[in-house]
Amino acid sequence: MKIICIGRNYTDHINELENERPTDPVVFMKPDTAILLKKQPFFIPEFSNDVHHEVEVLVKITKIGKHIDAKFAHKYYDEIGLGIDFTARDLQSKLKEKGLPWEKAKGFDGSAVIGKFVSKTEFADIDNINFRLENNKKVVQNGNTSLMLWKIDALIEYISKYFTLKIGDIIFTGTPSGVAKVATNDNLTGYIEDKKVFDIKIK
Repeated sequence: MKIICIGRNYTDHINELENERPTDPVVFMKPDTAILLKKQPFFIPEFSNDVHHEVEVLVKITKIGKHIDAKFAHKYYDEIGLGIDFTARDLQSKLKEKGLPWEKAKGFDGSAVIGKFVSKTEFADIDNINFRLENNKKVVQNGNTSLMLWKIDALIEYISKYFTLKIGDIIFTGTPSGVAKVATNDNLTGYIEDKKVFDIKIK
C-alpha cells in the first residue's frame, strides 16, 4: 500500500508557513513503515527538536484505478478517515533550503497516524466535513473540507494521472492552519464532526 500525501491544500496553512501557493497539488509519499502502530504512543525522534502535528482528512482507496476522471472518483472510496502527518519541521526547513526531497522529515517511522475510518454515507456532503485536533483537550486545529484548494475527487483525478491507485492506498489530503510543536506528555485526539477517531500519546 502507498501513503500519498498532499501539501499546501489550505490557504490559511500556506500563509502560516509563508509558503508559495501552488498551481498544482503538492504530492509526496510516506512509506508504509511510517504508519504508527495501533495503540502505540508517538515517540519524538532523536533527530528533531521541532516535530509538528498536522491533522488531515484521509481517503482509503477501494479499487484499482488509473487516469480517473473526477466525476467517477467517488466510486474509488467508501470511507473517510482522519490522521496526523507528523513533520520534523527543523529538518524539513534544512532540506527545503537545499532544494532536497522532504522524505526524511515526513516519512520517518511512526510519522503517519491513521485513525478509524467512517463510512462516507454518514456525511451529507464529502466537501463539507468538519474535523479538528485537540491537544490536552484544547482545540489546536480546526478545519472543513470545503476549504480545500483541491477537493477529494479532484485530488484522486490528479494523483491517478501519475500513480496507479490500488486497494488499500491512503491519501492524506492536507492540513489546515494551527500546526504546532508537540511535546512529551501531550495527548492528541482527532475528531471527524463529533466522532473521536484517534487518541495518541506523545513520548
